[in-house]
Amino acid sequence: MAINLDEVLINLLLGIVIVSPFLWASGRLLVGKEKAKFTDAIWIVVLGIIIGGILGVLFVGVIAFVIQLLIWLGLIKYFFDCGWLKALAISILAVFIFMIVTVILSIVGFGIWTWI
Repeated sequence: MAINLDEVLINLLLGIVIVSPFLWASGRLLVGKEKAKFTDAIWIVVLGIIIGGILGVLFVGVIAFVIQLLIWLGLIKYFFDCGWLKALAISILAVFIFMIVTVILSIVGFGIWTWI
């Protein structure tokens, strides 16, 4: 099976731009600014996407999901220097922050379109 490098680079760039800020913000809220650096959030996303892509080729289904989830949590645990439960809390909070920002942006975007 061939690896599409364009797809990998696009996933990396989008992950860095979209996921890293939310992961960083939730990390700062839960572990503090000394432990949660933005560069660490970027490394978590880059390594998570690369390792997840490799494991996505090797495993499928629920097993792949569980393995990738554990890897992401392990990366958060390592880079943000926290425990497993706090890593889980950071990832859940990042999803909630992302959802709130998405809703706000969609409301603002919807409001802009009504004026045109």
